[in-house]
Amino acid sequence: MKSVSQLLLASALTLGVTACSDKPETAPDLEQKIRDTAEQSLKAFNIPGIAVVAVKDGEVVLAEGFGVRDIESNEPVTATTLFGIASHTKAFTAAAIATLVEQDKLSWDDKVIDHIPEFKLADPYITSELTVRDLLSHRSGLGLGAGDLMIWPNTNKTNDEVLAGLAHVPIKHGFRERFDYNNLMFVTAGEVISRVSGMPYHQYVEQALLNK
Repeated sequence: MKSVSQLLLASALTLGVTACSDKPETAPDLEQKIRDTAEQSLKAFNIPGIAVVAVKDGEVVLAEGFGVRDIESNEPVTATTLFGIASHTKAFTAAAIATLVEQDKLSWDDKVIDHIPEFKLADPYITSELTVRDLLSHRSGLGLGAGDLMIWPNTNKTNDEVLAGLAHVPIKHGFRERFDYNNLMFVTAGEVISRVSGMPYHQYVEQALLNK
């Protein structure tokens, strides 16, 4: 099964080709093509439902759901159905940190321990030198997906418990030696946001990025 991001990419490519056509099309025609593409994508990628939003010149011109959000109850997907967006949250995290940098409340090269004094990795040197920039760059020395079982596929652990668990995750590579995709460094970055902003991560993201 393809991911939602792959589905949206395929849809975007299809619509992009349409938008580049020499023949001008009316807004209703384009909206219908979006609907048709969404319906075709449900079948092509074998998924139960998606929500699609089309924005033009800063205005939402279409926001609709397609398919169902629950295959047992057949409840439909609507424009307000909530979906998990997985690692797309990393973009929100980096953007939220950028807003704090713009406000001079934070620097990309601040040490993590300056904002989370109890932060600790298995290597004392990396613990003392790791920066906010490192958190977002996947170069901490932790291996690919290291520690993910603390949060995946679901977890009842608090952020404090996840952060405490980092001290027991083995370091696999040298500090800043290579790129290895890691989710828990972004969990840590989210905690930096909370400490610096004085509000929960989700609340700051909503205030700084979404309520505009």
